[in-house]
Amino acid sequence: MTGKERILAKLRGELTDSLPLMPITMMFAADLAGARYGEYARDHRVLAESQVTVAERFGFDYVSAISDPAREASDLGATVEWFDNQPPAIVESRALLDKKSKLEGLRPPDLAASGRMRDRVEAVRLLAERTGATLIVEGWVEGPCAMSADLRGLNTLMLDFFDDTPFVEALFEFTVRLELEFARAQVEAGATLIGVGDAAASLVGPKLYLEHVLPWEQRLIAAIHALGVPVRLHICGNTKRVVEGMGRTGADIIDLDFPTPLGHARRAMAETQVLLGNIDPVRELRDGTPASVEAALTECYRQAGPAYIVGAGCEVPRGTPYANLEAMTRFARSRS
Repeated sequence: MTGKERILAKLRGELTDSLPLMPITMMFAADLAGARYGEYARDHRVLAESQVTVAERFGFDYVSAISDPAREASDLGATVEWFDNQPPAIVESRALLDKKSKLEGLRPPDLAASGRMRDRVEAVRLLAERTGATLIVEGWVEGPCAMSADLRGLNTLMLDFFDDTPFVEALFEFTVRLELEFARAQVEAGATLIGVGDAAASLVGPKLYLEHVLPWEQRLIAAIHALGVPVRLHICGNTKRVVEGMGRTGADIIDLDFPTPLGHARRAMAETQVLLGNIDPVRELRDGTPASVEAALTECYRQAGPAYIVGAGCEVPRGTPYANLEAMTRFARSRS
């Protein structure tokens, strides 16, 4: 099977020749290709070359256009700090929506114009041209909670949930419309799966998540499905208290960070829900050994059951020994 066939078959609940392999690599991929991360995040050609290099070197089943959460915010006019060899960062102290009234005048960027969102679309196009016949090409968008935090500031958004729920709903509506169009452009460019990163959702607690975040995640994921592609949902951090809700989003793949045991997630979701992850990226993957990586993944597989895709709890850290990532690949290819 090709990597593309393997992933799609797993999502359909069909037998596969081995487990799919979908670890997130960003800084690791750039380092492998000899690129500075500032260029990886700015230039779709550098990103695509790095993703092809890492996928070929370690036998991944996919390539991804993920790089940082600041693309949409950048094009909307947010203040972003750039670094030579680190990801760009949104300057929260100068949040774009420091005043709620600014939301009314905010308009989605023109995706046909040059900008960071367009650069990701072009990364998807180039990846599809180079690998789309055999690998899944993953586009990426921010989830409603994460995108709203990018625009409003994380701490301020958390207060908004209590102080002004109608404003939060209006903000989420804007972000979902924005991200759907961003996803559409990536699918039209050749993405065969869309990743949704909603990191801030791990911080709101179960009540707020179920009442205010989950409905908008469901709306976004259903709309992406209508474009004809599956969805991977990744929420960074400890999601133990919201993981049952994550299983109700409709996402084809629930990609879990390492603080949430796969067994805990499996008990909260249907047996057919595909789980991805989730060994500790630092202690078990970067700082471990090939033997300990295999042992950790064996336990993940035991907890998750057959509806499982191999990956780390979050991004593969730069400095991870090649032998440890090779152990991840060997594990995936030895199980089905």
